[in-house]
Parts: sequence; structure tokens; C-alpha cells
Amino acid sequence: MPDAHQTADIIVIGAGIAGASVAAELAAHASVILLERESQPGYHSTGRSAAVFAPCYGPTPIRDLTRASRAFYESPPEGFTAAPMFGPRPILMIAREDQMGALEALTETVSKETEVEVLTGDALQSFQPLLRAGYASAGMHDRQGQDIDVHALHHGYLRMFKARDRPAVTGAEVTGLTRNGDVWQVETTKGVFEAPIVVNAAGAWAGEIGALAGAEDIGLTPKRRTAITVPDHPGFETGHLPITVDVDEEFYLKPDAGRLLISPADETPVAPCDVQPEELDIAICIDRIMTAFDLDVRRIDSKWAGLRSFVADKTPVVGFSDTAPGFFWLAGQGGYGIQTAPAMAQFAASAVLGHALPFHIADEGFDPADVRPSRIKAAA
Repeated sequence: MPDAHQTADIIVIGAGIAGASVAAELAAHASVILLERESQPGYHSTGRSAAVFAPCYGPTPIRDLTRASRAFYESPPEGFTAAPMFGPRPILMIAREDQMGALEALTETVSKETEVEVLTGDALQSFQPLLRAGYASAGMHDRQGQDIDVHALHHGYLRMFKARDRPAVTGAEVTGLTRNGDVWQVETTKGVFEAPIVVNAAGAWAGEIGALAGAEDIGLTPKRRTAITVPDHPGFETGHLPITVDVDEEFYLKPDAGRLLISPADETPVAPCDVQPEELDIAICIDRIMTAFDLDVRRIDSKWAGLRSFVADKTPVVGFSDTAPGFFWLAGQGGYGIQTAPAMAQFAASAVLGHALPFHIADEGFDPADVRPSRIKAAA
């Protein structure tokens, strides 16, 4: 039987990394209900992330929020996690001769923000010995890259939220959203919940939640990304090597617990669902990896796919709706949701509560106007 009515100051829809982190931040100042459609939080995009902190990766607002998140990762609140959330992981963006313009443009942009160096010739081959000789003309090394312990991060936020308020309500798929006066009524498979403010952190389902609320169409598109793991190189240990990414994001390779995690970096539009990998994408992945790296992939250890949701400019949509009062968008994080999570949650919570932008985020040059829903309408 569905639970009885519950009320709070704020309802957050979605308990992946975006929803869990903003709910934890909000719960320090208000009563919050955190709703999750699945039986466990983080089942979709959060649990299928490549888990890398990459200051050189993404559009300007993402890079700003990434830098602003570093201090949290390096020194989280007491009791947040028992183990470090960072582990060194160099990042190498590589380019063939025909891609050098893109690499030069990227280097010029991010060198003003983070510590990078350009590698060529023997230096490049020594840094990434898996590269097939003659494939890449140059690479940009981002010295600030790190692996992120996604499980520790996500569960740290869920524990923080539970300690400050209550556990997340799982199995609570949203079936209706109605504004009655100044209060949202959220109908779910676990009962009815009410609050003046709803935060839409529903990931790939955020567009559907927005439609239920009568909010503006932000053009959110879930896109499938495929990943597989294959055996490590038989000739030497690769655990210390960089994550290596094609500058046009046509593939990436990352050492992963004694194996190699590889992806064709596909972005295939799909309806929100429990997405599964396609055999064609797996074949494309192996072909691209074997072309760029001195690897002979004969066995696949595991394969999966995840959803990365984007709007047209690939920048998140964060802010109150212009058409649905009290409805707050926290959507379109794409592949950047993990690395930006601490600062994104702090910024979003301040915006929901009407507080000033936190100083450490403003100091990185982040401009909230770059992520407001109104920019979508202006661009259209």
C-alpha cells in the first residue's frame, strides 16, 4: 500500500549523484524529501560512470565547477567517507595530425585554468607506451587529473542526507505533479508528497518530470554511452598510465583494476530506460582502440552502457523554471555530473534557498547565468 501524505519544505526527485548531493546540502537548512524511482539510488548514470576528475574536460561552466569541487574531494566533511575519494590519474588528450587544430585550441583554453603540458615524439610514447607508433602527433597532459571513488562519494552524500533529515524514499516513481496554490503535490507509487519547491534531479527522466510539471521544454536528450573492459596488456603493468582520450572524443582508454576500460565515446540519442550496450558500438569501440593502441583485443570481460543527458549546448540547466513556479531544474549534467558534484550541489542549494553564490565557486569565475533555464529560450 502507498504511504500516507508526507510534507516538507523541498522535494528532490532523483537520488543519483545530483539529487543525493543537493538534498544533503539543502537538508542543512530545510526539511527535504528525496524520491528515487528505482529500488536503490544510483542505478543508472551514477553507477556507470568512468569516475575521473578532469579539470580540462567540458564547457567553461563545467570546468569552473570542477575546479571549485577539488577542495571537497581532497578534504571532505568529517565522517563523510572512511577512505580517500581521490587517487592520481593523469589525463592525456591525444590528436592525430588532422586533429592538431583542436588540440591546440584546447591547450590554449585550459592552460589558463589548470596545469597542462604538450607532449610529442618520444616523450608522448614514453608517457603512454600503449599508443601505436605513429598514430598520435601530440598529446596534452593534464597534471591535475584524479580517479574518483564514486561509491564513496554517492554514499557519503546519502549518509549525510539521512543524518540531517531522513532516508531517501526508494521505489517512488513519480506519476503526477500538480501545483495547488503555493504547494506542489507529487504523486508517486509510494504515496503523495507535498512541498512548495520541487528540485528536478531525475537524470535521463528529467525532461519527463518537467513535462508533468508544465515546465518549459529544455530539449533534454538522453544519450547512450558504451563501455567494456578487456584484459590488460600482457607485456607490462598499466595501472599507473593515464586515461587517454581522443581530442574529438571518439574513444577513451583507462586502466581499471588490472584491466583496461575502453569506450567508443558514443552519444546515441535514446528514450530514458535501463540502457544496454549494442553489439555495433562494441565492435566500433574495439576497432578504434586497436587502431590507436598496440593492443589485440580478443576477449571482453564485461560490457555495459549508461545514459548521459544533454541539452543543445552540453551545459547543465540549473535554476528555477520560468513557467512552473517553485520548480527547480538540476538537469543536463551529461558526463560531468560526478566531477562537478560538490560545487554543483553547493551552488544549486544556494540558488534554491535564495542564498548568495558561495565564494569559492564565484572565485573560479563561475557565472550562474550560464546555466539558467532562461538561456535555452534565449538561444532558441
